[in-house]
Amino acid sequence: MNIDTETLLQDLLDSLSKVDGVHPEDVPNIDLYMDQVTTFMDARLASSKRYEEDKILTKTMINNYAKNHLLPPPEKKKYSKEHMLVLIFIYYFKNILSINDIQTLLEPITKKYFHSEDGFSISDLYQEIFELERSEIGTVREDVVKTFEAARASFADAPEEDREFLQIFSFICMLSFDVYLKKQLIEELIDKMAPEKNRQK
Repeated sequence: MNIDTETLLQDLLDSLSKVDGVHPEDVPNIDLYMDQVTTFMDARLASSKRYEEDKILTKTMINNYAKNHLLPPPEKKKYSKEHMLVLIFIYYFKNILSINDIQTLLEPITKKYFHSEDGFSISDLYQEIFELERSEIGTVREDVVKTFEAARASFADAPEEDREFLQIFSFICMLSFDVYLKKQLIEELIDKMAPEKNRQK
C-alpha cells in the first residue's frame, strides 16, 4: 500500500470544503410536480453522492415518506417549497437514523410549522439550521486534523511495511467511533422526545 498521507489529509479537507448543502434561496418558491422535485434534488445534492449511479430521492421514496407521515402529502400532486425543505432534512437524516426516529423528529415540526400562519415557518427553521451547519464545518475540519495526527502517531512499533495501512485503519476506526458515539447521543435525545407510547415499544 502506497498512499501519500499528507495528500490524503489535504484531499479530505478539500472535500469538506466542498460540502455546500442546498442554500435556502435556491429552493424554488413555486409548487412542483414529482418529476421536477426529483430533478431538483438530483441536481442540488449530486455532490453528496458516493457513486454516480446512487439515487438521491426517487418517486417511491417520496411516496413512502408521505405514507409514513414524514412528509405532509402533496396538494393536487404538487410539492411546495416547504415540502422541499422537509425532504432535504429527510435526505440527510436517513443516512444515520431509522424511519421511526425521523418521524419522531419531524412530525412535531411539520404539524406546527408547515404552512404556519404564526410568523415562524419551515423556511425560517431551515434557514437557521443551514447557517448553524455551515459554521460547524470549520470545527469538523479541526477535529479531522487532530484525529489524523493521533492516528499517524499510532503503530510506531509495527513492521514498517504495514505501518501506513495500520495508521489509516486507525484513522478510519477513530472517525467511525466518533460517528458511533454521536449516533448514540442522537438516539438518546430522540428517545426523550418520543411520545410515551413509542418508548414502550
